[in-house]
Amino acid sequence: MNISLYAFITILSISLLPNASGFTTPANARPAFSTSTSKLMSFATSTELENPRKVGLAFQLDDGTRKSHSIAQNSSFVTGFFKGLSNREAYSKLLTSLYFVYVAMEESFVNTDEDMVKMMDVKELRRVDALREDMDYFYGTAWENEIQPSKAAKKYADRVIEIAKDKPRLLIAHQYTRYLGDLFGGQMMGSMAIKSLDLNEEKGTAFYTFNDIDNTTDFITMWYRKLNSLELTEQEKEEIVDEANYVFALNIEILEELEGSAMKAAWTVAWETFREKMGLA
Repeated sequence: MNISLYAFITILSISLLPNASGFTTPANARPAFSTSTSKLMSFATSTELENPRKVGLAFQLDDGTRKSHSIAQNSSFVTGFFKGLSNREAYSKLLTSLYFVYVAMEESFVNTDEDMVKMMDVKELRRVDALREDMDYFYGTAWENEIQPSKAAKKYADRVIEIAKDKPRLLIAHQYTRYLGDLFGGQMMGSMAIKSLDLNEEKGTAFYTFNDIDNTTDFITMWYRKLNSLELTEQEKEEIVDEANYVFALNIEILEELEGSAMKAAWTVAWETFREKMGLA
């Protein structure tokens, strides 16, 4: 990846990030949890007042995946994502790949007998229905008979199916890497897609929209606390961290399949953001 492009995208991404805490909380935000997620609150005990990301498996995952992501890997991820925003064909191909991945994931969560995976499977994070909505928009209603997984998407989905059968606790790594990544970056990524592809704000970005989560910050905090409550051995935790790193690599392979101009997409996003800030949009 061209260094100037990497620097440009990095600066752009930082400029579009939410507030310093990593999330955006609307001024009129409702209570943090809907009825179906209130059960997560039972894990927020009076003795666990510290940031859950700084302890337990949550810290091991955050720290272990950060250390293993080289500049080259991060560059590939950012470049691939912007290629996915360069035109509607590339973006729809990205959604198609994610559809096959999430079908494999969410069917595995339903069918597994592993209680820990079921504990971390919160319906507000599910993405298949949202992806179906986006696929209807880009392909029309007959798309299920027309699409096939790409090579990288099939490899990714096959990995999910494999561990669901042989070592289901590793599915926790997929829940952590995909769902939290979607939730952390969803608002920014959805906004980028709207700007780059000139989408109607109500269409094409359902995947990045979590309507059933009222307060992202509190939701993720409770999810991390729940994660830290899992009774896993140190070896199992290390295996989950290793799997999370592999998931990151699988995501890069999907992004690298996309065709398009990363620079064009990045410039479009930057220009539309400038127009908005200047009141020209």
